[in-house]
Amino acid sequence: MSDHFDQAAQNAPSDLLSQGLAAMLRSDQTPPFAQAAAQMFGQANPNQQAGMLNQLLSGMGPAVLASLMSGAAGSGLASLLGQAAPRDGGKPTLTPEQASTVTPDQVAQIASHAEQQNPDIIEHMSAFYAEHASLIKTLGGAALTVALAKMAETHRG
Repeated sequence: MSDHFDQAAQNAPSDLLSQGLAAMLRSDQTPPFAQAAAQMFGQANPNQQAGMLNQLLSGMGPAVLASLMSGAAGSGLASLLGQAAPRDGGKPTLTPEQASTVTPDQVAQIASHAEQQNPDIIEHMSAFYAEHASLIKTLGGAALTVALAKMAETHRG
């Protein structure tokens, strides 16, 4: 299954791959989005971790960011987000070094907050995961099957 996914990920247009990944992340046959995001984060390198977190944070509105920065996902994360936030009140941007201190459980909390506030965060994150398809493979065969099936269905149109 992993080989089929590799081939599809390399040859499919990025928007088709992104659509397949979004369908997989919304499927009742795969773990919930927050759990999947945490699992992939745990397998990612620090650069990928920073990219994932920055994508999640960029898809959040000010109210959710304020909630996280006030400690909704733990004081350690609130402190980190506070340090990473620009002084002009914009979205925080984490470095790979900062991202590597965040735990998968904290990522699950961030992803859950993000999804509750903005269900389109899954499409936003799927575009990122399409560029880092090796992370998707960490979710296992069932997830890959769902993604490939959706890609085939969309491609047949």
